[in-house]
This record gives sequence, structure tokens and C-alpha cells, in this order.
Amino acid sequence: MKVSALQKARYAYNPKLPAVLQQDIHTIAPAAGEPAEPAVDREALKALFPNTYGMPAISFVPGKSEEISRRRNVGVILSGGQAPGGHNVIAGLFDALKHANPESKLFGFKGGPSGILNNDAVEITETYLDPFRNTGGFDIIGSGRTKLESEDQFEVCAEVCRKRDITALVVIGGDDSNTNAAVLAEYFAANNSGISVIGAPKTIDGDLKNAAIEVSFGFDTATKTYAELIGNIARDANSAKKYWHFIKLMGRSASHIALECALQTRPNITLISEEVEENQTTLNEIVDYICSIIAERGNRGSNFGLVLVPEGLIEFIPEIKILISELNDLMAGHAEEFSQLEDFTAEAAWIGAHLTAESKSAFTTLPEAIQRQLLMDRDPHGNVQVSRIETEKLLIEMVDNRLKEWKADGRFSGSFSYQNHFFGYEGRCAFPSNFDADYCYSLGYNAYLLLGSGLTGYISSIANLAAPAGEWKAGGIPVTMMMNLEQRHGSKKPVIKKALVELDGEPFKALAANRETWAKDTCYTFPGAIQYYGPAEVCDQPTITLTLEQQNR
Repeated sequence: MKVSALQKARYAYNPKLPAVLQQDIHTIAPAAGEPAEPAVDREALKALFPNTYGMPAISFVPGKSEEISRRRNVGVILSGGQAPGGHNVIAGLFDALKHANPESKLFGFKGGPSGILNNDAVEITETYLDPFRNTGGFDIIGSGRTKLESEDQFEVCAEVCRKRDITALVVIGGDDSNTNAAVLAEYFAANNSGISVIGAPKTIDGDLKNAAIEVSFGFDTATKTYAELIGNIARDANSAKKYWHFIKLMGRSASHIALECALQTRPNITLISEEVEENQTTLNEIVDYICSIIAERGNRGSNFGLVLVPEGLIEFIPEIKILISELNDLMAGHAEEFSQLEDFTAEAAWIGAHLTAESKSAFTTLPEAIQRQLLMDRDPHGNVQVSRIETEKLLIEMVDNRLKEWKADGRFSGSFSYQNHFFGYEGRCAFPSNFDADYCYSLGYNAYLLLGSGLTGYISSIANLAAPAGEWKAGGIPVTMMMNLEQRHGSKKPVIKKALVELDGEPFKALAANRETWAKDTCYTFPGAIQYYGPAEVCDQPTITLTLEQQNR
């Protein structure tokens, strides 16, 4: 197979490991810390997870583990959307497994969780794995969004594992995937299946994190990829001086991507969903804020600029958030009735008859295109698919109309021309940065140590990530520690709590301290393409977000 020069060079890259994982794998042992419990809903979660709740946090230290070198078969699943570095999680898992015992085998279930339900797997060998090392994508075995949530599915998983003599599963996924992994681990433990389940924290959105999971893998690469594109657009805007670019960025529930890209590129306007919710900022107030900056720059002769819009913004605008919540519950509770409606006119009439007066008003004031997008098929969790809602176009339309009013009133003397962009899939399968290549390999290697130590219901944790890789800390935390109860499909379900942008955190404070200057003046910075070779400060640096979060630790 013909490969690019970069592919060939990346195959030869040797990922860096934390110092403790660089030792002979037979001389590394787990050390148990204090019991790890969630911040909320403790009693309810303890009742739901009696076998895997309240387990201790784990760190790996020099020592001897009797179980680590036992011959075993392990299964691995890639679950959910792609994130750069997933191949290296599998590479780290494979290498650790083979270092522990060359006779052990790794099986990759194809197409995500459906692969284990269909007993569709491939044995991952050295020859099979090598063309995927340090590369982007999930194409080594594919991914999928099938949910593992019923006892019938769990029993199928157990039977498939028994047939293949698999005694451990590694689930590489985001918050919902790792929630499913925790439920599966609990089922296996309750039924003495002899199968352990370990998770790995994946999502470019950056919202799967806490004190022990400092960042989910893929966030570093994706934000650097988007920041390069935003920097390119910024250079073009400052060259042509005639367009306002509205750029929507992935990040449904949290604005970490938009915030990090803003810190890297210094756009004129960055909307942060969590701030909008905290301040109860209405849609009209957002439009007025954007218009005020466009008008100020336009009145000074700068009829161009950049606006960053997080993908999930629309769900955080107070009146729209209430509307979406009502729509989700309505369509979950009356799915069959709604599916029989003939066209959009009938759907809109049915919705209007069932919404509260406030939500009906919010719905009817939206452009029809946005109304249609709000009524599209739900995602597998019963929620509106916000990535398909063109929030950036909604804002452009409303801003354009408002500025025409201001021009008529003499409040705006400039001009407003625009372009819209959505950066999402461009970053999900990029060649992983050195940081993500190292981090993911460490997560996979560490995952084997967790399952090889007889642990289950844990998520692989590599910490102290703002330091050089040799100073990283390896361990694991029970997934139940990250959970809370949330409304899903009209009822309370245990899920991993999403980590949103903290408005009192250092990354947001850095944005807040500078955005007035960035709004008025043209202060763009240009990160350029991800670099793989050269000085460490160019090639191995983590995100600005991670650096700021850990600067006072």
C-alpha cells in the first residue's frame, strides 16, 4: 500500500511514556488510595452499582504484581465519534499485553459496540497494527454508537467473551460510552462473569475530565487543527478586509473547544455557552452584543472580523434551552404519534398545541429552517442533534437584520458582509499531535495494567499532563466516581457528569481579561499547522487550557 511521506515518518515515532510505565512491566504494581465517590447522588448510585461503587483510586508504583503476566485474551471496542489518537490507545494496550505475556491475544470488535453483539472481531497482531500507529482515525476496527444498556445485550457480551476466552474488555469512548462500560462492569461483577471492563477517556469536546482525568484524548489535536484553520481565515480576513466570518466549532455540551481556539487565535468575538447560561443572556441580547462590536469596528473602518460560536450554544440560551427540553420530553413520550404526522406544517401545529405558552412563543419566533432542524430525528440518547442546527446562520440572519435597522437609525456607518463555516469533522481524524500520540499510548498501556491487576469498572488515568511525559502519573479511578443522575428519555439515568467551562477557571479568566481589546483591535495570532519535529516548545506543548489549569498546582 502506498503511503505519504508523513505516514511513513509517523510509523517510526516512539511515543513517550510516564517514568513508571517505562520500567519492566513485571515490576509495576497498583497502589490503592482513598475510596472515590461522586460529588452528588451518592446513595442512588451506590444502590445502582453495589459491586463497583466506592472503589479506591489507583496509582501505579514500582512493585511486583503476580497477575500481570498471566496469559489472557482481551477485547477492545472503539465507541462513539472519532478522536485523534485512538489507534495509539490500542497500540499501547497491545504492547503492554505482549510485554506481559507474548502468548496473550488482543481482539478488536468491529464497528463499535455492535461488533461484540454480533461476535464480529479481528485478532490484532503486530503486522495488523503497525500501519495504524501514530495515525488518526478509528479505521483500524471502526467505531459505532450502539448503546450497551440492556441485560439481554450484557448477556450476549458475556457469551461472546466466553466463546473467545476473553477475560477483559477495554472500551475507548466518551462519557456515554464509559457510562455504558460501567454498567456492563457492574453486570459482569454481579453475575460472577469473570470479565473485567476498563475505559479510556475519549472526546475532542474536552468535557470528559476531572481532577484525575485532566483532559480527554483528541482535544489537543482537534483544537490545534481548528486553530490552524481559524488562523488562516483570520489572515484572509485581515487581508481582504471585507468579511465577518462566523465559525461554528464542535462542542455540544461544553465550550472548551471554542475557548481553547480563542486563546490560540484571539478572534474578535467568542461566545461561551456556559457564560450565556450563567448570565441568562437571551438570543436578542447575544445579537445586540455581536452587533455592537461589528458597529464599533465598522464605524472605525474595520468591516471584517471573526466570531467563534460553540456548537451547543443554542441549548444554553435560556428560552431556547427550555424549548429544547420540552421538545425532547414531548418527542420521547409521544414518539409514535409524532412519527405519523404527514409534513412539517402538521408537526409544527402539533408541537404548538403541546408546548407551554413561553416555549411556543420562542419556537414561533425562530426562522422556519431552525424550527425544522429542532424537530429532526433525535440522537441515540433522545436529544436534539445540535450539530445539525445551523446556529451560525441563525446569528448571521438576525445580526444582518439588526444592523440594517441600526444603519437606518444612524447607529452604524460601516458595511456587513459575511461568510459562515463549521469546523467539526476536519479535526476528528487528524494525525495526532505528539501530545495526543504520547497520551493515548500511555492510556492504552496503563489500561492493560489496570485489567492485568484484576481491576474492573475503572477508567485509565494519566495525570500531571502539563509536565513533560516522563513526569506524568499513571493510575485509574472508578467510573462511578464521575457519575450523577440526569434526565434521559423522560427518566433519571446514571451518566458521567460532563465537565463544562468553569467561569472562575483560569482559561476563561484569560479570555475575559483580553476580549475587550481583541474585540476592538485586530490582534489575531496564527498558530500554523501542527508540528511533529523540532524543539519541544513547538512540538510537544499541551493546550493553553491545560497549561493554565495546572499553572498553580
